Amino acid sequence: MAKIVVFNQKGGVGKTTTTLNLAALLARRGPAPLVIDLDPQAHLSAITGAAASDGRDSLYAFYQDTKALAQLVRESNSGWPIIPSHLDLSKVDTQFGKGPQALFRLHAGITKENLNTERPILMDACPMLGVLSLNGIFACDRVLIPISADYLAINGALQVDKTLRALERVLKVPPMKRFVLTRFDSRRKMSWDIDKNLRERFGAEMCETRISENVSIAESPAQNRDVFQHAPESRGAADYAALLDELTAAGFVNQV
Repeated sequence: MAKIVVFNQKGGVGKTTTTLNLAALLARRGPAPLVIDLDPQAHLSAITGAAASDGRDSLYAFYQDTKALAQLVRESNSGWPIIPSHLDLSKVDTQFGKGPQALFRLHAGITKENLNTERPILMDACPMLGVLSLNGIFACDRVLIPISADYLAINGALQVDKTLRALERVLKVPPMKRFVLTRFDSRRKMSWDIDKNLRERFGAEMCETRISENVSIAESPAQNRDVFQHAPESRGAADYAALLDELTAAGFVNQV
């Protein structure tokens, strides 16, 4: 099954929202994914009702105390499993360095515990290049890069692409990449200009689906819900459904 990390080195691009809504829809359509919150901000953990009150109950315990990943799994308020994050995860960079043993630790844990045999894994990476995000990249076989429809996001996308290309010589099998445009407003010429620019740069790696700027997508996290719970008939729900359909058809997501 696919191991997907949702990553961008720029914040505010819809990374956590995309992880949330893809996880929710995957759970509705097939085996519920195991979601891993790799962001010390722990927004995804909070939204899903799985926030850890102590670092020892979060993914941090996997790094600090070598606790098994399976022991850290909680049930989200939507019923799918999640390993929550905690602010203590921000210590990982300084505590464990950046050697191969630290960078491949999550990959080793997933493999050792056979966590990926019957369900996909979806990881929400932190918006900076460090030990945690690299753990996600080295543990995955797919990288989904959300890009918001603003000009600064283009530079962020180019930086992510540069980073992933640089890592290809370290990774035995480079992960499949897909870029997806988020917060797209069809009424703005700038959105269309950015869309054209990105498609010229990334070609077939750019998703045809665009995630619209949509009030339901923006509102749902505040209600601790995914968009399919909050507004299943909304444009936002339709866009994420179309995105999953496209990723599945392209072999980026495995479903049974």
